[in-house]
Amino acid sequence: MLLQLLRIIDANLNRSTEGLRVLEDIARFLLDDDRLTQELRAIRHKLADETKSLGTELLSQRDSEHDVGVSKENIIASLTSDSERSEDEEAANVSQRDLPGVIRANAKRVEESLRVMEELAKSPELKTVLNSAKFEEARFTFYALERELISKILRQDKIKKLSGLYVILDRQMLSGRDEIDAAGRIIEGGARIIQLRDKKGSKSELLPIAQKLRELCAKAGILFIINDYLDLALAVNADGLHIGQGDLPLPIIRRELPIDKIVGCSVDTILQAVRAQEEGVDYIAVGSIFPTATKEDATVVGIDRLKEVKEAVSCPLVAIGGINEDNIGRVIATGADSVAVISAVLAKGDIKRTVEQLVAKMGWK
Repeated sequence: MLLQLLRIIDANLNRSTEGLRVLEDIARFLLDDDRLTQELRAIRHKLADETKSLGTELLSQRDSEHDVGVSKENIIASLTSDSERSEDEEAANVSQRDLPGVIRANAKRVEESLRVMEELAKSPELKTVLNSAKFEEARFTFYALERELISKILRQDKIKKLSGLYVILDRQMLSGRDEIDAAGRIIEGGARIIQLRDKKGSKSELLPIAQKLRELCAKAGILFIINDYLDLALAVNADGLHIGQGDLPLPIIRRELPIDKIVGCSVDTILQAVRAQEEGVDYIAVGSIFPTATKEDATVVGIDRLKEVKEAVSCPLVAIGGINEDNIGRVIATGADSVAVISAVLAKGDIKRTVEQLVAKMGWK
């Protein structure tokens, strides 16, 4: 009986470590996520340590040639890396596939294999050399990592769009002008992100406007963000939500939003920026860079704060506050991924032309 159990342990150990390696490479090469890469690697190393004492015995019982579960089709269709491929070649190969599907398939292999080893480690023949609790711990740790990995992959395309001009469509600043018409002109001018903001109106009034803006932005292929209102973002299926320091905590926002939605957060200190990144924000808005009439109580932090935050975090940065055609070049020179404006566009008569001029100043085409 022991020999058969060792064959099962060997097969499932290989299956789980191969699946973990695929996911580790996705986190490393496609997401550039050092923390997630390290945590997946840590599980792989813990499995190796837990089964190290059985190393020679496991190899002795391996008989791939006569394994009834192996077929040429299974080998060809395998999602794991070929031992002769380089890590870069494997990552490039994976990037051509349906990544969420690849992640789910490999995650399932890891989870099922861990459960098999967990149960077999309880048997009288193996419980003296294997600790069942270690496999259980690895399995539950992995559940959380799987969700995080899929979340980041699903949001990756949206995060890549966080560049260029970010126009905040503030209804109070529009002073009664048609929101859809203004948004159309903003899009025609070359903006890449539109945020709907309304601090005074009712949500019942805002809902149909948000729905139309969502459709308009989706058709144009640009991001549509809702300011503050989680329920409204959910109702219209917005691409994401933007929050401030006084809004719901990020962990709660992240729990309530679908995992493919992005979240941005306004900060004015380095500590706030670091905390936001640790809590899972997708982009950080730093400001107010310059004095602004749009928000009278805004804290002016200056260009230097933007530089400091850029050194402290790795997620995309949006500069906001008092930015206009005269100073937008200075902001871009600091390395901001995007620049958010309100009055610099909405206070002008020709919205499309103004957006075009700002985009030109930024150097975006």
